[in-house]
Amino acid sequence: MTKKTIYLDHAATTAVDKKVLQEMMPYFSDKYGNASSLHYFGQEASQAVEKARIQVAKYFNANLNEIIFTSGATESNNLVIKGVVKAYYKKEKKKPHIITTAFEHHCVLNAVKNLEKENLVEATFINPKKDGVISVADIKNAIKSNTILISVMYVNNEIGTVQPIAEIGKIIQKNNPKIIFHTDATQAVNYFDCNVEKLGVDLLSMSAHKIYGPKGVGVLYIKKGLIIAKIQDGGAQEFGLRAGTINTSGIVGLGSAISMIKDQRTTNNEKIKKLRDYLIAKVLKEIPDSRLNGSKIKRSPNNVNVNFSRVEGESLLMMLSSEGIFASTGSACSSGSLSPSHVLLSLGLKPEETHGSLRLTLGKNTTKKEVDYAVKVIKRSVEKLRKVSGSVLKDYYKNMKHKA
Repeated sequence: MTKKTIYLDHAATTAVDKKVLQEMMPYFSDKYGNASSLHYFGQEASQAVEKARIQVAKYFNANLNEIIFTSGATESNNLVIKGVVKAYYKKEKKKPHIITTAFEHHCVLNAVKNLEKENLVEATFINPKKDGVISVADIKNAIKSNTILISVMYVNNEIGTVQPIAEIGKIIQKNNPKIIFHTDATQAVNYFDCNVEKLGVDLLSMSAHKIYGPKGVGVLYIKKGLIIAKIQDGGAQEFGLRAGTINTSGIVGLGSAISMIKDQRTTNNEKIKKLRDYLIAKVLKEIPDSRLNGSKIKRSPNNVNVNFSRVEGESLLMMLSSEGIFASTGSACSSGSLSPSHVLLSLGLKPEETHGSLRLTLGKNTTKKEVDYAVKVIKRSVEKLRKVSGSVLKDYYKNMKHKA
């Protein structure tokens, strides 16, 4: 009998949609020209890239020359943080100030922290409220005379909470329109309006593999007129900002994937949100001492992040995996680390509490039957782990009493 396999880790990556893959295939072996070449094969590839640029620009309500293709959100975010600071130093001699949040993706946090260590920037890291949402007032109060960049993620990748990006954009425009505003919209693109004009952002980054596109390709939107320095030397690809041979097949896949979102969003969002609420209610009802991390209301339709007391998250993951349930404890980029989640710590959880958290992220093909089975397995696994934990603690206190 074949074991059930249920994938509940769509925030880490999604499967490439069959239609997307079909559109990509010719550019691996038949239409394999380098998009920078002037001959027919090259121009054939170049036209495919420009078609994808049109699809992406249309989705974000941007101009074609405002869309830069990268290897993914990590590269895009590094280009933002380092490129803005590098451009600033070409004009000014004083140290700039950056505002970001304490629960950003590591590619933003580490980029800012490394610049801070090198004494190149002054940085402020805003903690979210207990519900996992950033206060607009906290952002406003953190602005200084030398603030040049504010970077706030649209949807948190671990707990799925939605940040007030448009409100922050309005505050910046009202108080100091010279400040550059960036959002990492990687987890938002599939579910929320990413019209850059409505959001009031100058920079926006995302990855294709979160929207049923391929891995290794992403986008950086750069508002027309904004000066940002390149951080990678090489050719003049992507308007001179991103050197390197153009990933034609990946870009074609990105364009195809993003063009499918608008037509499917309403139907998919309603279905996934209903399933998410069902999953949250079922877990909290059937598993004692469980708690939802982050706001239930201001939350991505596909994200469920729950904490189980007296349970070690990595052990729970391994048990679920052996039963064919694939989930995570947080960001896939941090899965090799045993350190407490910086996202959960920023909410005020104690280090020992963060280790009992589980992230379940749904996809457009997840079913109620799969959710029911997953909860059944999670409940059984949590009960087993708590028995082991209780036994270990009992032996520990018994030994301590004996030594005394």
